[in-house]
Amino acid sequence: MKRIAVTPRPDWQAEMEKIGFDYHSIDGNYWQEDACYVLDEAQVDELERVTEELHQMYLQAAAHVVKTGDYARLAIGDVAAGLIESSFRAQSPSLYGRFDLCYDGKSAPKLYEYNADTPTSLFEASVAQWYWLQAQGGALAGADQFNSIHERLLVEFRALAQGFGADDKLHFAAVTASTEDTITTQYLQDVAIQAGLTTRFLDVGAIGYHAPNQRFVDEQGEMIKHLFKLYPWEWLVTESFGQYIAGSGTQFIEPAYKLLLSNKAILAVLWELFPNHPNLLPAYLEPEKLAQFGADYVQKPFYSREGASITLHAQGQTEQTGGDYGKEGFVYQKAQALPVFTNNQGQVMHTLIGSWIVGHGSAGIGVREDFTAITKDTSLFVPHVLL
Repeated sequence: MKRIAVTPRPDWQAEMEKIGFDYHSIDGNYWQEDACYVLDEAQVDELERVTEELHQMYLQAAAHVVKTGDYARLAIGDVAAGLIESSFRAQSPSLYGRFDLCYDGKSAPKLYEYNADTPTSLFEASVAQWYWLQAQGGALAGADQFNSIHERLLVEFRALAQGFGADDKLHFAAVTASTEDTITTQYLQDVAIQAGLTTRFLDVGAIGYHAPNQRFVDEQGEMIKHLFKLYPWEWLVTESFGQYIAGSGTQFIEPAYKLLLSNKAILAVLWELFPNHPNLLPAYLEPEKLAQFGADYVQKPFYSREGASITLHAQGQTEQTGGDYGKEGFVYQKAQALPVFTNNQGQVMHTLIGSWIVGHGSAGIGVREDFTAITKDTSLFVPHVLL
């Protein structure tokens, strides 16, 4: 795997806006078009295999927690546990997720965590970098990309549609104050429309509850039978209408068991079930148990978003990110340094692979890089090619 310089399109901002990628320059510098990462077929095959194996391991870990009922140490309350169990036992449909991996193209990929419930950077991974590739000439002309995200999403939405009634509608909800969340959700809505589904988009705050019928409704008073929500389950279950979810009759996508998979405490469960697995890092709920693996470790809140509230202890130094997460508890994971590459300005960049799972299959990757060792919401997105 290598990072190479690429000539940006002179009008790339306008070209990205044509396809709906309106947050390409969020915080002044997000999408990178002066470089790309290059992978070969063997590296892609390894990422694909590892992603699908990790997905199955997570499902086994979920089955273990559901069987044992060991929710308390994962700080999961009774309401959430009931929703997790009913959705997992029903094998409620899951659309997608993203594994964050440490991978340099040579050593075995190592799992940092699984963004199983509300993963973003989807539009740039599925659409933006594909359109960028089609515009390339020169040495990249005819290059491929590890990216079947859009096609696989179509397959999953078509499968989902088979369980719908003739008049059923799939509602899509996000926090519309967030441009990234809105574009991500509306992109998925567009894919669903391509798959033949009838849809409606609304803000999460516009979802109402009709008490006499015990059903969730949209602004027009229509019952919400099927709902994709880009809104974390751990927030849903603690809000006032969370108590009505179980009896609402609404099918949620992602299903409630994704709350369990996205809880970083499950990293400790994975290590218990699959000790010394080549793609896992040692992880415990008790920091002293990591001492046998050296002094370097990462402290992660059970729930956090976009790299917030992370503390990294490595090589005698401590690096922290801001945030208010952590009230539920922390998991402690052996530190594994991201591979570093030099950008076009001679600066050292720490590079993370986001590996997408759609349905139960590996679907492609997105590459993020940062000037620091912790990947955050401001980390840069760099396209990739397969050569």
